[in-house]
Amino acid sequence: MDSTLLYIVMALGVSTILNLFLKRLGISQIIGYIFTGTVIVYSFDLRHMNDSSTLEHIGEFGIVFLMFTIGLEISLAKMNNMKKEIFLNGFMQVSLTALMVYAISHYIFALDSISALILSLAFALSSTAVVLSYLKSSKEINNPYGQQATGILIFQDIAVIPILILLGFLTSNAEQDVLIILRDTFVSAVLIIGLMFIVGKRVMTWLLHFSASSEVDELFMGSVLFIVVSAALLASYMGFTYSLGAFIAGMIIAGTKYHHKVESDIAPFKDILLGTFFIVVGMKIDVFFFLDNIATIVGIFVLVMILKTAVTYFILRFTSSHSRSLKTALAISQVGEFSFVIFAVASMGGLLNKELESLFVLIVIFSLVITPFFISKINRFVSYITNYEYLGLKTSAFVSRQNHVIVCGYSITGKFVAQYLDKLDARYVIIDNNPKHVQEALSDKKEAYLGDMSKHSLLEALQAGSSAAVIVTLDNMEKKRAICEAVLKHTNNVNLIVKVSTLEDKKNLEDLEITSMVDDKVEVARLLVEKMTSCNLKF
Repeated sequence: MDSTLLYIVMALGVSTILNLFLKRLGISQIIGYIFTGTVIVYSFDLRHMNDSSTLEHIGEFGIVFLMFTIGLEISLAKMNNMKKEIFLNGFMQVSLTALMVYAISHYIFALDSISALILSLAFALSSTAVVLSYLKSSKEINNPYGQQATGILIFQDIAVIPILILLGFLTSNAEQDVLIILRDTFVSAVLIIGLMFIVGKRVMTWLLHFSASSEVDELFMGSVLFIVVSAALLASYMGFTYSLGAFIAGMIIAGTKYHHKVESDIAPFKDILLGTFFIVVGMKIDVFFFLDNIATIVGIFVLVMILKTAVTYFILRFTSSHSRSLKTALAISQVGEFSFVIFAVASMGGLLNKELESLFVLIVIFSLVITPFFISKINRFVSYITNYEYLGLKTSAFVSRQNHVIVCGYSITGKFVAQYLDKLDARYVIIDNNPKHVQEALSDKKEAYLGDMSKHSLLEALQAGSSAAVIVTLDNMEKKRAICEAVLKHTNNVNLIVKVSTLEDKKNLEDLEITSMVDDKVEVARLLVEKMTSCNLKF
């Protein structure tokens, strides 16, 4: 007991010091957690705990809470709108990547067919933990490329289930017919969806309602934790992954009025447990084996990254722009954490020898370590190699600026807003996260920059606190809400004017202290009547 407490205290201390140091260098805290695991293992000679199922289960709950928060962002209606991103793009990405990896590993590197199949299935998956953590923290999850990446990652998490079923069938201990396994899986899927959406939805809504009514934060937090863990355990009992159950629970709560409160309350648990997951990943690093095979590991990683980027780009290019396709492809080009599960199951079933498993695991870990370094540079890299120049904000231009108007979005409505501001001779600046719209604004001789208005650093650079007004012209509800929350958190002294198109938009924003919400349909109706009254009426 004393030793366990010592290990926990050391892990907390090492991770805190490392992350404080890495934060100053602008390096992701994920790296700090991974290095913490390695330091603890070698400091206390705990390499025998590398394969501890207890530690892996604890670490896996970091991904569980991450997937729950992603589910909170994706309601049933939104998932219905993302059918193409999830099922078409996701299926094509996993299938073609697996096929290419299998062909290269089997026919070029002479890997046996079973090992090549396992490798191809594992390397087709990307890192939900790293990519979605970054997309959420940077608010880019609401961007077009963020939505594409999220859709593919959701499909990959779903694809883990048939992959594990296939591995079970390939093991020497598999006694059931594949058709029976598929039938049982289908029945389990119907049962879990039915239970969670018919019974679970009512239970969750009731529990959240009464715990929120109590006005005791501990009871509300306890209810949320109960919902997440129960949904994860139910999914696991039915033969699925913990994270899939948590994701479905998040989707259900996304349709309730409590989803914003739930998301803010659950964040500390998600971050702590996600840190634990990466510490467990760090514990798996065999430093000496890594140093002996560093050239092979780096070479295979680079090859996989290039291959996955090329395949994903090819798939997305049919329906998306060059820059968006390339951003998405680069974002999901790494190898994901679910590969650990695939390699472990294959090894235990006698499908993969230990040396290959150790090599593949280190490739995955190397991928998880490298990804945080480059994922935040994707926008700048893509802007550099495409026809669009990087439209960064020159903060020096705003140091002494006051009473200016910030127009968020330069689509159809934003263009008309700019025209009317020109007539008023008002000083304004346009911000848009779509390079195409920014280029259009620059072509129209407007002052425009590429950026995400929901980021605190951008609001500071724009001197939003000294502006006369912020006008939000976007249509996307999630982006609008994120921007409004960020602006109001940054300053309460600005006039925040937001365009809304539906009654649902109004309801989603009514809890915020927005200066004015302009309903485009109401304004059109008012103008129609005004025009009618100014005409000579004919009787």
